[in-house]
Amino acid sequence: MSEKTDKTEQQRLSVFKTYKLYVGGKFPRSESGRVYEVTDSKGKWLANAPLSSRKDARDAVVAARKAFGGWSGATAYNRGQILYRVAEMLEGRKDQFVREVADAEGLSKSKAAAVVDAAIDRWVWYAGWTDKIAQVVGGGNPVAGPFFNLSTPEPTGVVTVLAPQESSFLGLVSVIAPVIATGNTVIVIASEKSPLPALSLGEVLATSDLPGGVVNVLSGKTAEIAAPLAAHQDVNAIDLAGADDLLAKELEIAAADNLKRVVRPQAVDYSRTPGIERLTAFLETKTVWHPTGALGASGSSY
Repeated sequence: MSEKTDKTEQQRLSVFKTYKLYVGGKFPRSESGRVYEVTDSKGKWLANAPLSSRKDARDAVVAARKAFGGWSGATAYNRGQILYRVAEMLEGRKDQFVREVADAEGLSKSKAAAVVDAAIDRWVWYAGWTDKIAQVVGGGNPVAGPFFNLSTPEPTGVVTVLAPQESSFLGLVSVIAPVIATGNTVIVIASEKSPLPALSLGEVLATSDLPGGVVNVLSGKTAEIAAPLAAHQDVNAIDLAGADDLLAKELEIAAADNLKRVVRPQAVDYSRTPGIERLTAFLETKTVWHPTGALGASGSSY
C-alpha cells in the first residue's frame, strides 16, 4: 500500500496556474489570447500570465471610467472602511503573498514575510488617510469681503499606474492605495517580470467590498500596454513609477496631448513611511465663493 502511494505521488504532475486579467470586477483572458511564462529569480517556471493587448488597455479605461462616479461619490469614511476590509483579506492570504514575493524577488521566506507585512500595513496606513486628507490640503481661506471662500480636494479621475518593476508587492501597494484612497479609479500595469503579486491582488479585490472597475490589473509588456494608455483621451493622469528613463520620456510626450497629470519616475525606498505626495498628486483643488449675506453696522445677518 505504501509503495503504491509513493508511486502515485511521484507520477503526479504539478498544476501550473494560468492567471487572468482583472478588469471591471471580472477576470477576462487577454483579448489577444496570448500568455507568457513567469519565472522566479532562478529561472524556474511558476505560472502563465496574460500578455495584454491595446484592446485590453482600452477596455480597462472604459471600466475605470464607469466606476469613477460611484467611487468618487462615496463618502471618504466609506472608502476607508472598504480599503481596511481589503487589508483584512490580504492578511488572510498572507502565506500566498509571502511565497509569491519570495519567488519574484529572490528573498528568503522570512524577508518576504517582512515585505508582505509592510505592504499590508501600508494599505492600512492609506486607508486611514481617506477621511483626513481633505483637512490637510483643504479648508477655509481668508478673503477681504463678505464671502465664504472654501477650498476642497477632489479626485482627478482615471489614473494609469506603471507598477514598480522590482518591488513587486510593497511598491505595488504604495502606488495603488493612494490613488484609490482619494477617490480615483486606476488601471495598473503590473511588473513585467514579476506580475503574480499584482494578479493575485486582483483576486483579493474581487472578493472584497471594492466596486468592480475601481482597480483594473493588466499584465504583459509594460511599454506595449502603457503607450495607448498614455495617449488615451479618457485617462486623466499617469504615474510612471515602473518606467525606465527612455520609456518615461515617450509616455510623458504622449500624455501631454490631453494635459494629463504626470508623476515622473524617481528613486524611492518603499520600505520607508511615505509622505502624502502620492495622495495629493492625483487631487484637484476646487475653490467655492459664497456670499455671507448683508453686512451692516451690526455685522453679518447670519
